[in-house]
Amino acid sequence: MKLLYGTTAFIIYPLLVILVFLRKIFNKEDRNRYKEKIFPSSFNVKRTNNSKLIMFHAASIGELKSILPIIKELEKKYDNLEILVTTLTISSANLAKTELKKFKNATHRFLPLDVNFLMRKFLTNWKPDFIFLVDSEIWPNLIFLAKKRKIPLGIINARITKKTYKRWILFPKLARSIFGLFDLCIVSNQETKKFLENLNAKNIFYFGNLKFCENIESTQLFNNNNEFLKSNKFWLAASTHEGEDEFCLNTHIELQKKIKNVKTIIVPRHISRVDKIKKIGESLNLTCQILNPEDKILNDKEIIIINSIGKLQSFYKYSKSVFIGKSTIKKFEEVGGQNPIEAAKLGCKIYHGPFIYNFKDIYLLLAQQNVSKQVNNCRELVDNLILDLNSSKENNVDFISLINHLEQKILNDSMKQIKLFINENK
Repeated sequence: MKLLYGTTAFIIYPLLVILVFLRKIFNKEDRNRYKEKIFPSSFNVKRTNNSKLIMFHAASIGELKSILPIIKELEKKYDNLEILVTTLTISSANLAKTELKKFKNATHRFLPLDVNFLMRKFLTNWKPDFIFLVDSEIWPNLIFLAKKRKIPLGIINARITKKTYKRWILFPKLARSIFGLFDLCIVSNQETKKFLENLNAKNIFYFGNLKFCENIESTQLFNNNNEFLKSNKFWLAASTHEGEDEFCLNTHIELQKKIKNVKTIIVPRHISRVDKIKKIGESLNLTCQILNPEDKILNDKEIIIINSIGKLQSFYKYSKSVFIGKSTIKKFEEVGGQNPIEAAKLGCKIYHGPFIYNFKDIYLLLAQQNVSKQVNNCRELVDNLILDLNSSKENNVDFISLINHLEQKILNDSMKQIKLFINENK
C-alpha cells in the first residue's frame, strides 16, 4: 500500500501541476509563490549555518494560529533556533506574513505536493532537525521520508474525526505504519487519543485544545460601528449555515416582544448567502441591512447581515451573547459545530444547538464553566438572551479569567512535553 501510494502520487504529478496552474488562474493560489508547491527550483531555501531548524506544517489559518504560542515559547527557551512554517492556503500565507514578523527567525513557505521526489528534495534542501505536523495534516511521503532520515517527528493538537478514522482503518497496515512513526503525539481531544492508540501511535498526551492558546489582543480589534454596538442592545448569530436563518430570525421576532429596539446581527459562515438571508428576513416583515465593510449600521434596521470576512472578533468584543451555528441542523450531526474559542476568550456567553461533534470536547469544558449552553429551540434561546441583554457584559469578566487560566495550563503542559522531546533528540 505504501508503494501504491507513492507510485500513484508520482503518476498523477503532471495532473496535479496542471491543477495548481488552474487554481492560480482562478485566484485560489498565490500568483507569485504557487511554484513553491510544484517545483524544487522554487523552494527558496534560506538557512543559517549552525542553527537548529524546527519545521511546523499547519494547513490553514486555524492550525497556524494554534502554533504561534508554541513558537513564542520555543524562542524563549532555545538560542540559535530557526522556525520554518509551511501551509497550503493563500489566507494562511497572508496571516503568516504578518504574524511571523513578530519572531526573531521564522519563515513561511508553501508545502510542496506530497510526491516522493518533491518531498525528498524539500527535506534535502531545508534539512529540518525536527518536524511537527499540526491538527489533521497527515502526508505519508513526508512522514516516511522524514523517518528514513531519522528526523524526529511529532504531531501536535492532533485531531482525527470518527469519519476520518473509519477511512484509515480501511487500510490498517498503511495506517499503522504511518501513525507508528510519530515520536510524540499531543492530541486535541480524548476521542483522537483513543483512535491513535488503535492506530499504533505512541507517546500520546492530552492536555486540551491548543486553539485555546491563540493570542487575541482585544484592544487591537477595531469595528467602525463600535459606538453603535456599545450603546444598543443586540445579540450575535455567528457562523450560521443555510437552514439556520429562520431559527435566528424567529428568535428575533420573539425577543423583540420582550426587549424594545433589540438588534440581531447575523454573520453567516459563507457571505455569498447574505442576499438570501435578507430576502427571508423581509418575508417575515423584518427590516434588514446588508452591512458592507465600511458601512454604518442604520438605526431603523432590525436585522444586520454582515457582508465581510475577518470581522467576527470585532463583533465578539462588544457582544454579551452569541449563538454559534452549524449546530441546529440534523444533517450536521457527525460534522457539526464551529469553533467557540474566540467568542469565549472575548467574554461572550455562548449558545449552540445539539449538533457540535467537531468541538464537543471544547463545548464540554465551556459548559462546565457556565460559559456555553445548549439550546434546543427558539424559546430556550430567547429566555437566555433576555437575561443576558438585561445585564452588563462586565458580568462576563469571570469567563475571560477562566479561559485564560485554562489556556495557560494547556500551553504549559504541552510545552513541557515538546521541550522534553526536543532535548531527548538533540
